[in-house]
Amino acid sequence: MNAIWIRSLISLVMLAVLSVLIGTLYRRDVGLATAVAGLLVHWLLTTYHTQRLWRVLDAPMYGDVPSAAGIWGEIYYRLYRLAKRWHAQVRDVEVQHERFIDAIQVSPNGIIMLDDEHRIVWCNANAERQFGLDAKRDLGQHITHLIRHPAFIRYLGSSREGTDLRMSGMGRKFHKVLSVQVFPYGDSRKMVISNDVTKLERTDAMRRDFVANVSHELKTPLTVLAGFLETVRELPLADEERMRYLGLMDQQSKRMEHIVSDLLVLAHIEADPKAPGDAPVDIARLMRHLRDEALGLSAERHAISFTIEAGLSVTGAEGELASAFGNLLTNAVRYTPVGGEIHVRWWTEEGGAVFSVSDDGIGIPVEHIPRLTERFYRVDRSRSRDTGGTGLGLAIVKHVLQRHEARLSIRSQVDRGSTFTIHFPPHRSVPARAVDAHASAA
Repeated sequence: MNAIWIRSLISLVMLAVLSVLIGTLYRRDVGLATAVAGLLVHWLLTTYHTQRLWRVLDAPMYGDVPSAAGIWGEIYYRLYRLAKRWHAQVRDVEVQHERFIDAIQVSPNGIIMLDDEHRIVWCNANAERQFGLDAKRDLGQHITHLIRHPAFIRYLGSSREGTDLRMSGMGRKFHKVLSVQVFPYGDSRKMVISNDVTKLERTDAMRRDFVANVSHELKTPLTVLAGFLETVRELPLADEERMRYLGLMDQQSKRMEHIVSDLLVLAHIEADPKAPGDAPVDIARLMRHLRDEALGLSAERHAISFTIEAGLSVTGAEGELASAFGNLLTNAVRYTPVGGEIHVRWWTEEGGAVFSVSDDGIGIPVEHIPRLTERFYRVDRSRSRDTGGTGLGLAIVKHVLQRHEARLSIRSQVDRGSTFTIHFPPHRSVPARAVDAHASAA
């Protein structure tokens, strides 16, 4: 700035010296006229560049700084440097702001920023989905006009900021449960942070139901055992009657053993983080094992047949698939009346392997089919206990198939039978000769 004033002073001094020199050489009035003309030109240039400078300052644009000679050139140059530095700083702030917004957008939480009157200043995409908002349309709207949940309105107006509020019934298409917290910030502003805990709530509910079902399933045989033990201990019984009671006690103990065994299998499958692998399964051996097991359980009371496509296998855990296939076949034997027919098939369809078990048994009402794979779910509880079922077989099947990327389809009609079909994806279907090659390599 000092340099600019010095250069301006030098220009005026040179003009004065020039005027004095002209007045000495010619006449005094000529020198005075020269000085006046020089000052007028200086004033015009100053006025012109001042106007240009005001226009630049009123509507500043980076790179749109005029050029000039002399002192105004120096002013414009310094202004250009200042504008360039400011532009770089503004750009840095914009980049940081964009990164901050991008980070909030990918956050799993919904975030809504409110002003001091609870009007929406900004919200991210998750908040839009969770509360049914529109970031552009609802900007500036009072949040309680858009989120009319009574518990939320009371919570927003209370002094419980930071505490957790569970809101159920959210969502337009399906039921949602949200965990909502409100945090104050800035000048009486608030931030609403929400998290979709629907899956967590369902998992907790399933866990509670599971514990209740396990307790109920184990309590029944334990109660029977306790009653029989008390009877055998306190009453004089004939040998034949005592043996009958002991046989019933043995039946109940085996029932508990089967429940615990299925629970352990289910827990092992659910807790195993490793994928079942790409080892080909010996389908021929597995089918022989299924046939022997089914014939032993049926005791020649059913007509059991197998149709196996040769040269077809799948990759995965043989033990888990044996458990899944065995549960389907065992259920068919248990729920098919004496003299009924059971047919097992293994074939290729649309490039993937398919396993099915069909029977002409009692069938399943259509309203029960979607819930068959739930733990301890039974269509007829008394009949399930009479046949020795634990209510966990199809839950085991479901988890095994999930690990093998397969799916289960069920078709059934009451009194006409059922068909349970497992569809494996094409990338898990391999030629059966791969089994022999894998065994040789091992």
